[in-house]
Amino acid sequence: MYIETNRLIIRDFIPDDLEGLHAIFGDEETMQNVEPAYTLLQTRDFLERFCIGQHGAVAAVHRESGQLIGYILCKEYEPEVYEIGWIFHRDFWRRGFAHEACSAVLHKLFTAYRAHKVFAEAIDAVKSVGLMRKLGMQPEGIQRSQTKDNHGRWTDLYFYGLLAEEYLAQR
Repeated sequence: MYIETNRLIIRDFIPDDLEGLHAIFGDEETMQNVEPAYTLLQTRDFLERFCIGQHGAVAAVHRESGQLIGYILCKEYEPEVYEIGWIFHRDFWRRGFAHEACSAVLHKLFTAYRAHKVFAEAIDAVKSVGLMRKLGMQPEGIQRSQTKDNHGRWTDLYFYGLLAEEYLAQR
């Protein structure tokens, strides 16, 4: 996948992305609603196995600086159904980068890849759910007390989805 937006280049991950990805995945605050922060070895394994090996995610690169600033989960869950997710370097939070990147990926999935549906899940009921709604995704359910957060507390899991006909009607 390759997409250019006003401020980003969204592309497949490459081995040289290890340092940039670890700056995101190795940060406890950034990973607080995902899973515990990764070690460098865990990041390398995930990059090689999932991001590159399975083409399970794409990199969001800041056009101006060339810095990898975001990880975007973009995995075909089953034929024509994709899961999307995002984790951005915290220096770039609250500036619209996740929305810009995910909007571009959604457009590519629904137009070029002919996705029927794209869905997302999160335990963060504020920022992540807010972005899902801003992307036009619709609530599909809440699994109450479904999973534990990084502090071992049971938490809800929020599911949102967007169908091709809904996406295309918004355009």
